Amino acid sequence: MKFNIYLETRRALIDHALETFFVERQRTKEGPFAILYEAMHYCLFPSGKRLRPILTCAAAESVGGETQDVLPIACAIEMIHTYSLIHDDLPAMDDDDYRRGQPSCHRKYDEATAILAGDALVTEAFGLFSEARKKMNISAETLLEIIEDVAMACGTSGMIGGQHLDIQFQKKGDDEINYPELEFLYIRKTGNLILAAITSGAKAAGGTPEQLKALLRYGENLGLAFQVVDDILDMADNYKGPIAQKKVSFPSILSLDEARQRSRELASRAVEALSLFGEKANPLRDLAEYVVERKE
Repeated sequence: MKFNIYLETRRALIDHALETFFVERQRTKEGPFAILYEAMHYCLFPSGKRLRPILTCAAAESVGGETQDVLPIACAIEMIHTYSLIHDDLPAMDDDDYRRGQPSCHRKYDEATAILAGDALVTEAFGLFSEARKKMNISAETLLEIIEDVAMACGTSGMIGGQHLDIQFQKKGDDEINYPELEFLYIRKTGNLILAAITSGAKAAGGTPEQLKALLRYGENLGLAFQVVDDILDMADNYKGPIAQKKVSFPSILSLDEARQRSRELASRAVEALSLFGEKANPLRDLAEYVVERKE
């Protein structure tokens, strides 16, 4: 129960901070860009799991930081994640009609608006990083390091590179792709942004090299565990488009039982990586269990 309260309170803080972003920058639903702002807001709300920004907060807390201080970074991470979902849903990518229980952005509006809403979210996100400098006693060097980490997690070494590989893999059969190749893809497409969310929070809060090394191991294992579970859940998702349903996944290369076992092993390794931390890292430990036990 305590962990559920933790999730609810952090989600509420993140949602409020995201709403504040629109108000402070006058991103209202009026004026010449009304439809674009509406589309951006539509995709951010209703909120999903908010896993990535919650990980940013939890990582900062684990090294003694304050949640409020890292909210700009957490919101930036969520905006980047949302941009990736908008573009993933496009007909040229996964061709998904629904996202978070409602029509995808390109179905609610149109493809051009969806592309621009995604572009706007990822661009505005990097502007949010500057707010961390104003709210925290953080050096320009550390902030630049955080920005570099996130940029690498988004570019050809991360999400975009992973999506490119995903498209290439669709041209092959399950028997032509092995587990290491699929793991290589998912580390980039999914794992690297989760990892950047964790290290960004810890670096902003002044984590030591030893703490950062441990959180790096935690994030690497958690990110992969998350994707394994995602693949398992996608097998029963009737909202997935025809392209997504045909994708190679962990359960299609392993068996369903082996995929479940693999996710538990990865989550266990993630928790083991936190051995040097005390009770302040309990939310991170609970998040590892949450990732493998979730039903959506």
